[in-house]
Amino acid sequence: MPQPISRVPPVRLDLLFYLVGLTFAGASALWSEFYGYRVWGNLATIGYLLAVAHTALLAGRGPGRLRSRWIPIGLVAIFAILVPTAVLVIVRSPAFVWGPWPWSFPAQPEVWVVERSARLLLDDGTPYPALGPTPHPDDYTPYGPAMTIYGLPRAILGDGPATDARLMFLAISVLCVVLTLRLLGWPRVPVLAAQLAVVNPITALTASVAGDDLPVIALIVLAAALVYRAGPVPAGMVGALVVNTKLTALPAMAVLTVAMFAHRGGRAGAIFLGTICAATVIIVGPVLAADPAMFIEHLIKFPAGLGQARSPAASPLPGHLIAQAGPIGHAVAIGLLGVAACAITAWLVLRPPRTPADTLTRIAVGLGAAIVLAPATRWGYLIYPLAMLGAAAGFAATTPNPGSAADTHAHGGTPVGPTESVADPDPY
Repeated sequence: MPQPISRVPPVRLDLLFYLVGLTFAGASALWSEFYGYRVWGNLATIGYLLAVAHTALLAGRGPGRLRSRWIPIGLVAIFAILVPTAVLVIVRSPAFVWGPWPWSFPAQPEVWVVERSARLLLDDGTPYPALGPTPHPDDYTPYGPAMTIYGLPRAILGDGPATDARLMFLAISVLCVVLTLRLLGWPRVPVLAAQLAVVNPITALTASVAGDDLPVIALIVLAAALVYRAGPVPAGMVGALVVNTKLTALPAMAVLTVAMFAHRGGRAGAIFLGTICAATVIIVGPVLAADPAMFIEHLIKFPAGLGQARSPAASPLPGHLIAQAGPIGHAVAIGLLGVAACAITAWLVLRPPRTPADTLTRIAVGLGAAIVLAPATRWGYLIYPLAMLGAAAGFAATTPNPGSAADTHAHGGTPVGPTESVADPDPY
C-alpha cells in the first residue's frame, strides 16, 4: 500500500524534487530554442545532478555536518541561479554577437524592455513610447511605472555587467526576503519553503534569463508579512509599489485587502486601501499626465489583448488549449476562468485568511487558477503559485495556531519570535 505523503521520508521527496529539476534543466539544455535557456540548462544540470547525488547519499543514513538537506539547495542555487546569471550578464556586451537574432540573445526581452523604459522615463517623462502604425510586441512596455526602478542603473551609468536589470531584480528580491524574515523574528526556514520558492527550476530559470517576476513575488510576500506584523500604512505602501510594478499582482492585493479587514478590522482595511490609492496617484500621476493615450495602450490594452499588437503569450496550458477551439472554446475558457474566480471569492468571503500562511496559500491558488485557465498565458508564470506556496510553507512554520496562547500574544502586537516558531521535525 502506498505511504501517505505525510509519512514519506523527506529525503525521498527531496530526491523526486531534484530529479524533476534535473529533467527540466536537461531538456532546456538539449531542446530549447533560446540560447540563454540552453546556457542555463547546461549549468543548471550540474547543480541538480549534484543535488540528486547528495540527496541519494542522505537516504537511509544518519545526520552529519555535511549531510544537511540544505547542501543540495546551496548547490542548485550556485549552479542554477548564480553561475548562469553571471555568465549571461558578463557576456552581454553590445559588441558580443551570439548568432541569429532573436533566438540567441543572452537576456529575454523583459530585461531590455525594462532598461529601455527607464531611459525613456528619464528622457521623455514616460516609459511608454509612441508606437508606429504596425508595432511589434517588443515595442510595448507592459509594466507599471515602478518597474523602471530596475532599469535605472543602466540608464544612468551606461551598459555594463554591473548595470544589468537582472542584478537589480535579484538584489531587491533578496532585500525583501531579508526584511520579511526580520519582521518574523528571524525564524528557521523549512527546507520545503526554500525548494518551492527559490530552487525550483522555473524560479532558477527566470532569475537567470529574465528576472522581472522575482521582485513582484518578493514584494507580495513582504506585504503579507506587513499586514500581520506592522500595519495598514506600511503594508499599503508596499502594496502600491507592487501593483504599480506589474498588474499581475492585482489579485494578490485583493486577497491582502480581505486579510487586512479580517485581521485588523474595517478601519485598518480602509486605511490600507487609502494608502494604496494615494501612493498609486503619486507613482502614476506624472506618467499618466505625460501621455494618457500611450499609458492606456501599453499598460491596459496590450496585456488585455486589445492593443494594436497582440501579446505572444501562448503556452499550451488548459485555458489556451481550450481557447484554440474557436469562439466557443474561447468563451468556455473565459467561463471556466469566471467560475474559478467566483469560487475563490467565495472561499475568501466565507473563510477569510487569518494568518500569513493562509493568505499566501489563497494567493497561490488564485494566481495558479488564473494562469492555468487564461486564454493567453505563459508557463513561466507558474513561478507565482510555486513561490507563494513556498513562502506559505515558511510562514506556516512561524505562525501559531489560531486561538493558541502564542496567537493571542501575536494579536497583541508583539511579533512572533524564533522561540515561538514551530520546530522543524527534519533531523538533517
